[in-house]
Amino acid sequence: MQTADVLVIGAGPAGLTAAYLLTKAGVKTTVIEADTKYVGGISRTVNYKDFLFDIGGHRFFSKSKDVLDLWNEILPNDFIERPRLSRIYYDGKHYSYPLKAFEALNNLGIVESAMCVMSYAKKKAFPNTNPENFREWVSNQFGDRLFSIFFKTYTEKVWGMSCDEISADWAAQRIKGLDLWSAMANALRRSVNMKPEAQAGDKVIKSLIESFQYPRKGPGMMWEAAAAKVVAQGGAIEMGHTLKTMHWDETAKLWTVAAETAEGERTFTAKHVISSAPIRELMASIEPRPISEPAAEKLRYRDFITVALIVDKPDLFPDNWIYIHEPNVLVGRIQNFRSWSPEMVPDERLSCLGLEYFCFEGDGLWESKDEELIALAKRELAEIGLASEDEIKDGCVVRQKKAYPVYDDEYKMHVDTIREDIETHYPTLHLVGRNGMHKYNNQDHAMMTAMLTVKNILAGETVYDAWNVNEDAEYHEAGASSEQEALKSVRQVPRRVDRSAA
Repeated sequence: MQTADVLVIGAGPAGLTAAYLLTKAGVKTTVIEADTKYVGGISRTVNYKDFLFDIGGHRFFSKSKDVLDLWNEILPNDFIERPRLSRIYYDGKHYSYPLKAFEALNNLGIVESAMCVMSYAKKKAFPNTNPENFREWVSNQFGDRLFSIFFKTYTEKVWGMSCDEISADWAAQRIKGLDLWSAMANALRRSVNMKPEAQAGDKVIKSLIESFQYPRKGPGMMWEAAAAKVVAQGGAIEMGHTLKTMHWDETAKLWTVAAETAEGERTFTAKHVISSAPIRELMASIEPRPISEPAAEKLRYRDFITVALIVDKPDLFPDNWIYIHEPNVLVGRIQNFRSWSPEMVPDERLSCLGLEYFCFEGDGLWESKDEELIALAKRELAEIGLASEDEIKDGCVVRQKKAYPVYDDEYKMHVDTIREDIETHYPTLHLVGRNGMHKYNNQDHAMMTAMLTVKNILAGETVYDAWNVNEDAEYHEAGASSEQEALKSVRQVPRRVDRSAA
């Protein structure tokens, strides 16, 4: 049996951030990770014959100075500045995103463009007063017609459900601060080569940023460096360890955690557990079963397949990625990994593209053989017109379970029930990260939830409520970033930590 002060479940951005900061402070920490090879979770970088690619593409951009400083502390001198370029492919044409006004007018045509503006004006006059789903929220911001053209098909590909079933929370979070007028204002500036105003008040609109930082060999470079530093600081990272059971001893104030490995079961004890595992799996592992497990069972996830194709052509297109809004192909997005970093592609004569397919674990797409998925990706790449099938030299498939927590109309109620149960009955169990909190946010948000959780453990009390981290990785929903302002909005709950070995 292995003992630790803190056991971290999951070696993704949240888990490794927590482990790095804890070991840096001298806290005995162990991380268990189900993957046998890669750290970084969905932010890992896969190596296929020296071609490197992301699981989804990960920009390193944050409004949080604390997160930026930590990135540079863990991985100094290895970031490159990359231009952000992405387009939408719809009805056989490409639309720059963010929009370019004259390009969009030319592609849509004067009549269709006018109808889009009229649709927006109508929605402004008669809005959905209390938007409850994605369709209603986006229609309020852009009008019904633009919703149908630029949001409906792609969103339903991503989630595998009607836009009427998706919570408005997701739209408000991912498209915050952007509406038709701000998009058009930026589009006009771009069309006449003026610097775009990527602002909403004094806030940068993430959807409109023009450049970002990126590790020169992909995001996995960051998390491999973090893992190495955790071990160098005295921590342990146990790969190929899948969470099996957790037991909380109220009297001893101690967790006993069992993990499955290729060699059999291993047991760990810890005073605190930090979990970035999917909530549904976490709650199912606790013994005896928590009262909120029925709520956890109702949480849903969307899974993800990347088909990486090596194409016998250099520089197929300049974009980092292209959104595919065509309903007649299954692919949802195409990444161009050389545009993320030239070091991702080892041969200048070739390109490496990542075709992304959204699915549910166990459905027909997920269960398809790798060669079938590669053949599908080759056909669809040719249908879109980016490369012919005979120009594709090789390919591989990566499946990612639980890539996206689903925001259906009941998810928030279930998460609130689970939070209340954990805070009441399991005071040293801390949820962090995307799947750990069932929040579809970026890695800087995941990191910030871990950073605040570590501060609480080191302080021996709940100084910060990590659930108050917003989508911009800022603490406090009103956007305040100073520590003193943040302290005003959280309850003080004594929670002392003994740093001696368990």
